[in-house]
Amino acid sequence: MPKINGNEIRPGNVLEHNGGLWAAVKVDHVKPGKGGAFAQVELRNLRNGSKLNERFRSADKVERVRLEQKDQQFLYEDAGMLVVMDTETYEQVQLPAELLGERRPFLQDGMTLVVEFYDDEALNATLPQKVVCKIVETEPVVKGQTAANSFKPAVLDNGVKVMVPPFVGQDEDIVVNTETMEYSERA
Repeated sequence: MPKINGNEIRPGNVLEHNGGLWAAVKVDHVKPGKGGAFAQVELRNLRNGSKLNERFRSADKVERVRLEQKDQQFLYEDAGMLVVMDTETYEQVQLPAELLGERRPFLQDGMTLVVEFYDDEALNATLPQKVVCKIVETEPVVKGQTAANSFKPAVLDNGVKVMVPPFVGQDEDIVVNTETMEYSERA
């Protein structure tokens, strides 16, 4: 694996540090008046989610890890485990449902996820950026209500609450951004 200097760390990089796998969340380059410059890096453990703040000088060498990204098709959920299938080899793998976190309700049958693997261990799963959902409960559409930036609450078919524009009614399909968990457009 390639070693990089401490000042080459960028947000999103995955590093092997203190015997664990860490993702760089935030990187600040500090140049104090006295002494050498350093990178103040906020790290998140990919296995247990703990956070760590670490200083890396330019002379420090850290191991950069490349995660293998594979497209996986979601098949079903069984006892808190998501069963997914590799779209190329048709090999089935079980992933913990916690990998998706608060985006778990947006997972739909047959959906393609991007799963990041380190050797054979799944560390992260990403949903498609936009998902179509049906509104099951919202206030009725009021004619002539076109005030800018006025949104009303709506409950989706997966139980998630989002804010939608006033012209969107019940039983309509909408597109939801899974990264921000907000209304994007009508489907």
